[in-house]
Amino acid sequence: MSEIISRDTLDHLIQASYFIAILLFILGIKRMSSPVTARRGIRQAGLGMVLAVAATFFLPNMGNFFLIISALFVGSLLAWVSARKVAMTGMPQMVALYNGMGGGAAATIGAVALYADSDYGVVIMSLAVAGGLIGSIAFSGSLVAYAKLEGLISKTMRFPGQQLFNALVFLGAIGCGAALLVVEGYPFELITVFFVLALLAGITITLPIGGADMPVVISLYNALTGLAVAFEGFVLDNAAMIIAGTVVGAAGTLLTQLMAKAMNRPLSNVLFAGFGDTGGEGGGGPEGNMKETEASDAAITMAYAEKVIVVPGYGLAVAQAQHKLWEFCERLMERGVDVKFAIHPVAGRMPGHMNVLLAEAGVPYDLIFDLEEINAEFDEADVALIIGANDVVNPDARNKKDSPIFGMPILNADHADNVMVVKRGRGTGFSGVENPLFFADNTQMVFGDAQEVANHFIQGLKSLAE
Repeated sequence: MSEIISRDTLDHLIQASYFIAILLFILGIKRMSSPVTARRGIRQAGLGMVLAVAATFFLPNMGNFFLIISALFVGSLLAWVSARKVAMTGMPQMVALYNGMGGGAAATIGAVALYADSDYGVVIMSLAVAGGLIGSIAFSGSLVAYAKLEGLISKTMRFPGQQLFNALVFLGAIGCGAALLVVEGYPFELITVFFVLALLAGITITLPIGGADMPVVISLYNALTGLAVAFEGFVLDNAAMIIAGTVVGAAGTLLTQLMAKAMNRPLSNVLFAGFGDTGGEGGGGPEGNMKETEASDAAITMAYAEKVIVVPGYGLAVAQAQHKLWEFCERLMERGVDVKFAIHPVAGRMPGHMNVLLAEAGVPYDLIFDLEEINAEFDEADVALIIGANDVVNPDARNKKDSPIFGMPILNADHADNVMVVKRGRGTGFSGVENPLFFADNTQMVFGDAQEVANHFIQGLKSLAE
């Protein structure tokens, strides 16, 4: 290559490729902010990654091409197969897993620099240590988040003095990292202890956090992964890694703040308060009884309504009922019913989970509204159809100061004339918090699998036409 193109020219071409790749990353993330352009944005960001990887092969002193290409092939094949097979309900777990791999890769770069006793100078080695610490925490913490969402860890693990223990582990990792910068020669044992403590910190910090808070945790670890990649970009003197990591870190931080705001809880409360236990009791139960109705009767009520607002939740994803639900809604609209979908920012188990679910079923984007856009319309709705959602429509968030979700902005489903709730059983749901809406005078419960219930809704409408 050097005989055809000079080294300086090649370096300029590499940096130009990185610049174009970064522009594609930024443009892709921008377009992912809207469902209309999200698919195009993903493709553009992917093209940017391909360009950045291809340009990296031409860097000076590159070697071990067989190992690099083999790793790329195996990793790409595994990602392709797993992404094709994963169900929509498993998407949050996959996001957590892939995010963890990014943090682990960043930590590995830092480990290589430290174990190799590289002569980068104090500033660069400080960034290697910082990236190794943050990347290790993001890696092990994301794996715990994956295990919780996948059901491999079914209980939230807490013990007396846990927060103090976590603090000591974290401070121990920081202390070892600081020692590495002042002790001559980067001792092997100290490096090992540093990474063990960093990995342990990610595990012990995440274990006490309940499954209901996992969307915020995944978003936080995504931000940490981006920051770690940016730090290690300085170690490798790679502009693409620096800027891409910074963009991802900034986007993840903003998303984490938005989600915490949507729950009206500071991030410290999510990490340290212990809410969201999958096995929680939810406090004393509401007074009254749930009033059960048949799916066919609920369908007839909605058929004669003027306005129906649908509130989807994770239960819809579990039952894979989005297609049947949309078929039912289409039949309602054919009867002249005004149908809209209301999405809470933390509905589901990852940011945008419900938007992706509805888009997969073919629901038009102009029928899907965020909390701020739709909330005032519940006062005009004849029916609020809640399917698989709990906390995001819980009136205790407004009325009960001792509720763990008090102060969280909710969808005003209880303001509708009638509330139809599709629920598998009478339990408290994923977060363990009881919902008094299910016992309200204007609420009727339709128990059963969401897909089967949606099918009965359709049959109920068909019976009216016969």
